[in-house]
Amino acid sequence: RTALIFCYHLKKTTAESHRMLVEAYGEHALGKSQCFEWFKKFKRGDF
Repeated sequence: RTALIFCYHLKKTTAESHRMLVEAYGEHALGKSQCFEWFKKFKRGDF
């Protein structure tokens, strides 16, 4: 979650953020759909 909040504040798209997580964490990264769900929460102000 913290890494996604960081990406969100950097104005990265959800897809860009997911690619960065996969690059950093490989198979242990969140799935793309999970990233989209978190970004929806962030856009509502739910951090």
